Amino acid sequence: MHSFTEENYLKTIYYLANRRQGEVSTNALAEMTATKAASVTDMLRKLAEKQLIHYKKYQGVRLTDEGERLALQIIRRHRLWEVFLVQKLGFGWDEVHEIAEELEHIRSEELVTRLDTYLGYPQFDPHGDPIPTPAGQMPETGYRKLSEVEAGEGVCLMAVLEHSTEFLKHLDHSQLTLGCQVTVNEVNAFDKSVLVQIESGRSVFISHEVARNLLVKN
Repeated sequence: MHSFTEENYLKTIYYLANRRQGEVSTNALAEMTATKAASVTDMLRKLAEKQLIHYKKYQGVRLTDEGERLALQIIRRHRLWEVFLVQKLGFGWDEVHEIAEELEHIRSEELVTRLDTYLGYPQFDPHGDPIPTPAGQMPETGYRKLSEVEAGEGVCLMAVLEHSTEFLKHLDHSQLTLGCQVTVNEVNAFDKSVLVQIESGRSVFISHEVARNLLVKN
């Protein structure tokens, strides 16, 4: 058995490693977990002793095969619970992250299997994130950031990288929902903000910060 804190560290290491495409630094973990570097180091030693990570001081961290397996299990539970909360209990996509953070630590495999079946085997959560399979395989998406789209292109909004309540409420206010079609009409040469037209016909200015947190496909 692993503590909730250990599970959260494994999940965070997985996220950061995939975002940065490599080993994860202690400072990055401290920033992500809002924890002092010394406390992070202590936890990394514990995880290394359990053979869940490869860790050498000043050289970064990466998951072992077993550590990655556990991280994907946690992520799978988290994202399935988010689907349940939105689809079956009527929560907004901006309300479910913290609740799912608690529910993800329920370790009953039978419960997760039945939850998956009840939901119809979803492949993506309410934020567009892929849900790992029971075997721990992460579906490929092939998405790109809206900030990489050129003027004149039409794309479909598929997922978000930022899950904060404030960010998701901002998208709702701008009528930017998953599955909506948008056309990039203009990319500002100075600040890289974009003017998009959504399928309702409404035009919306999107900052570069927002655009780089939106994932799309043609």
